[in-house]
Amino acid sequence: MLKKVVAVILIAAGVLGLMYGKVSYTKEKHQAKVGPIEFTLKDKQSLAIPVWASVGVIVLGVGVLLVGRK
Repeated sequence: MLKKVVAVILIAAGVLGLMYGKVSYTKEKHQAKVGPIEFTLKDKQSLAIPVWASVGVIVLGVGVLLVGRK
């Protein structure tokens, strides 16, 4: 049962990686407080997910699913 859940999660993660191709996130860089005024600089960055990694995760998920059928 646990192998099936892991396999489905891996396959879903691989498909999402193929669909979106990158993950965006916000990173706080600097924070300053001068009296009652606060300054925060935020930098939006993205991380590209390689196609080969997504396909590899899907293949791994299918492999786990097939091994669990024994």
